[in-house]
Amino acid sequence: MSTVTIAGTAIPSEGDVYVIAEAGVNHNGDVELAHRLVDIAAASGADAVKFQTFSPDKLVSSTAATTPYQRDRGGSADQRSLLEALTLPETAWAELRAHATDAGITFLSTPFDLDSAELLVALGLPALKVSSGELTNLPYLRALSGLGVTLLVSTGMGSADEVALAVDACRAAPGLILFHCVSAYPAPIEECNLRAIPVLASAHGVPVGWSDHTPGLTTALGAVALGAPILEKHFTADRTLPGPDHLASLEPQELTDYVAATKQLARALGDGVKRRMPSEQENAVLVRRSWHAAVDLPAGTVLEGHHLSLLRPEDGLSPALDLRGRVIARAVAGGAPITDADLGD
Repeated sequence: MSTVTIAGTAIPSEGDVYVIAEAGVNHNGDVELAHRLVDIAAASGADAVKFQTFSPDKLVSSTAATTPYQRDRGGSADQRSLLEALTLPETAWAELRAHATDAGITFLSTPFDLDSAELLVALGLPALKVSSGELTNLPYLRALSGLGVTLLVSTGMGSADEVALAVDACRAAPGLILFHCVSAYPAPIEECNLRAIPVLASAHGVPVGWSDHTPGLTTALGAVALGAPILEKHFTADRTLPGPDHLASLEPQELTDYVAATKQLARALGDGVKRRMPSEQENAVLVRRSWHAAVDLPAGTVLEGHHLSLLRPEDGLSPALDLRGRVIARAVAGGAPITDADLGD
């Protein structure tokens, strides 16, 4: 698998998982709330905070209806009106990026048009996120690939063939990370199909993360265990706020717990090489058995079964060795461990 770097952090990185705290449009068009979300993300321990940058008239037609979940959560009947209410002024992006830098967290955003993408690249963003809705927008992917930054491409609603075409469209990008995703809010647990993560990684040779739209921690932990080196999770200052995404988002303490738990699991996975760990050493020598003398053994004794006993601690020769027929080179007292030095050639 290729390694991709975001603002100096390698992905994948052994013993860690990169967590993107997705603010999205949970600022409700309020710049002050957007800045508060930056602080919440930084305090959680997340690696990056991400927003969405768009111009409504470049994204949807005036007749485009809102999705069912958007309407259910008090949204407008049409997408254009909804998005206009969730748009930040262009000046906000430089301010938010500077705020994130001061807070020690990487600033990212999802552009929904090429002008927005170029604005973000001009601000020095190290990567651009690509929404699942753009997976089949191959001309857009090709244009983004030429901007010289890493692309993080979500694959929600996509088929294996569509993902393959998107990967090919992104071949000019200096780095590519895919996200397995289920584009439902919240996503049903039984539809998460987390085993697609290693399948996509093997098929395309790039890191594959999990864009998590489920409640709680379960799927995030499963994704990390299956090899996802990067996660994305929506969060909000307050789940009761009006807006399309708050209800499916984590509140501040939940985000902190999410980051801590997933990073702890990443540390627990290790390298897969079965061996005795340093923390086991002091116990191993006390609870493992070894060969001991069952009776006093004078020098010259040819060992037979009744001469030997397997006892703790592990300071004698291993039970895996057959000592029968070996000759004692020096006297060994009954109950003492039998070591290499006690045996003749």
